[in-house]
Amino acid sequence: MTSLTQRSSGLVQRRTEASRSAAADKERGSGDEDYDARRADEQDDDDSGDSKETRLTLMEEVLLLGLKDREGYTSFWNDCISSGLRGCMLIELALRGRLQLEACGMRRKSLLARKVICKSDAPTGDVLLDEALKHIKDTQPPETVQSWIELLSGETWNPLKLHYQLRNVRERLAKNLVEKGVLTTEKQNFLLFDMTTHPLTNSPIKQRLIKKVQEAVLEKWVNDPHRMDKRLLALIFLAHSSDVLENAFAPLLDEQYDLAMKRVRQLLDLEPEGESMKTNANELLWAVVAAFTK
Repeated sequence: MTSLTQRSSGLVQRRTEASRSAAADKERGSGDEDYDARRADEQDDDDSGDSKETRLTLMEEVLLLGLKDREGYTSFWNDCISSGLRGCMLIELALRGRLQLEACGMRRKSLLARKVICKSDAPTGDVLLDEALKHIKDTQPPETVQSWIELLSGETWNPLKLHYQLRNVRERLAKNLVEKGVLTTEKQNFLLFDMTTHPLTNSPIKQRLIKKVQEAVLEKWVNDPHRMDKRLLALIFLAHSSDVLENAFAPLLDEQYDLAMKRVRQLLDLEPEGESMKTNANELLWAVVAAFTK
């Protein structure tokens, strides 16, 4: 009887918190409805353990997976993470209701041929995201997903478009993680030069991130991308495209590793064009996937 009373009081408390979250969401406006609703659900998740300050964007999650814990920098041989982080930005903006693909019209265009349209220019509260959003909003005629990944990365031969490049992205994301208490800042000497590094200080946050990715393709595998959380689905695709997914699977046993990689391969073998036409699919998310898997 006592335990039932405690459980009931806990339920009332959770309902009260949910009501407060709903009220706060209304005040923030409609631009972030889906994004904020999901975040509110996360706040009620007893397993998450994350405070508001330690919620990470897709870019921060991908960078955190790529950073060496003690050394505090990504692999010097990783030349994929730069474009991967730009893909993260596009999907993050889409999930927050800021971007979408143009309507396909009577003659259906492929995902990679459709332009990226600014749906809302309301500030996101993230400097990098707002900078990317401003570029996309101010550019006429609009560009495709593939073009924006290249332009934001500075991978263009057109000198008139070099101003679209977002500079020092990894360092700026690392500083965000320092402010959130996940990383710290140090100086390391590499014989000929000094380099600012960002070693891990909050190991539990990274371990939860790794566990989340592992469980998505192991214990919580649903064999249907449209039943997966869109952010988690995007994280798996973009971590793979950024060549950092292997870091999340490194601690697994051989059998688990083989199974995880088999299921990741199943996701990579999906046809983005077909998946984007299914109910509740985010077209821009699948366009980014198409840009990296084509």
